[in-house]
Amino acid sequence: MDFNVRKLASDAGIFFSRAVQFTEEKFGHAERTELDAHFENLLSRADCTKNWTEKIYRQTEVLLQPNPGARIEEFLYEKIDRKVPPRATNGEILGQYMLEAGKEFGADTPYGSTLIKVSDCQRKLGGAEREFLQTSSISFLTPLRNFLEGDWRTISRERRLLENRRLDLDACKARLKKAKAAESKAAAVPDFQETRPRNYVLSASASALWNEELQKAEHELRVAQTEFDRQAKVTRLLVEGIGSTHVNHLRCLREFVEGQVMYYNQCHQYMQELQRELGRTCTDSSAVDSHSSSDPADPSTVLNPPSPLETDALQIEDVQPPASGTRKAKVLFDYKAGDSSELSLRADEVITVYTVPGMDSDWLIGERGNQKGKVPVTYLELLS
Repeated sequence: MDFNVRKLASDAGIFFSRAVQFTEEKFGHAERTELDAHFENLLSRADCTKNWTEKIYRQTEVLLQPNPGARIEEFLYEKIDRKVPPRATNGEILGQYMLEAGKEFGADTPYGSTLIKVSDCQRKLGGAEREFLQTSSISFLTPLRNFLEGDWRTISRERRLLENRRLDLDACKARLKKAKAAESKAAAVPDFQETRPRNYVLSASASALWNEELQKAEHELRVAQTEFDRQAKVTRLLVEGIGSTHVNHLRCLREFVEGQVMYYNQCHQYMQELQRELGRTCTDSSAVDSHSSSDPADPSTVLNPPSPLETDALQIEDVQPPASGTRKAKVLFDYKAGDSSELSLRADEVITVYTVPGMDSDWLIGERGNQKGKVPVTYLELLS
């Protein structure tokens, strides 16, 4: 182990002198070289960019991966330069559970078949979520992390170096000021009436000594000023690049929003398809129930004949709206008629709806101009 005592003592001395200098500046007992106002604004803007970028990065991580344990695991894999093992999304896990449950209950049962259909939708949602997480991580999180771990570290290092150069410059200024004061005092005219001429010789020697010290202090000040100006120029160029960083982050932010739009559109499309499929399943179940209830061998069929709604489309067209009780309804989603007895719907249109005696509570009669047919209640928003 190379242990340099002299270097350690030198570093300790520099640290102590820096601490004394900082303390004197805080109390106003020492001069401090100030940067120009534009440079200070650039540094303030850089600090603001760093702080908010860090907050946005951390919260985006939480949004994309709410599980802190999973985030720590991904961080550790990244540090050891290993690929993160694939992890199923919550939607995919839920879809797998529903699929297994549906098979267990029986695909020919209403509950089992519905579980299987919903599980397929959940797997699609999970796949869309996985794609969105990967896209967002590449297009948004990675540029933010690169700035924090790359550009900002370089800026911080150069700013620390600039601060050291400023302290060196201020120390040289203080040393020059002290040398000037001592040289002026030593160059004062001696008293030639002094009975001891030795004092005159000592005064001349001290004046020459302080004059040499003054020249040395002036040289050190010029060197310190040159190094400070050079470092200030380098640091200024770096912090002026924050504007380019904003432009890059703006482009990444737009890509992140586009990824969100695509993801939520896919989710909306999958849910609409599932809702239509479940609506057709309800229609088929109602048709089966209606057919079984109209069995000629069942005496209740003779006593309670089927209502016009439960027969074919021609009888539905013959259904007349009641004298009162019709309402307006807004269509929430597109709906494609499963058979001729139903009415196809377009999202956001307004239709007239009403019910008839003996009708399934999940359905209403809808009218649009001369068209008439059954419509599912879940696709409507009744208006007052």
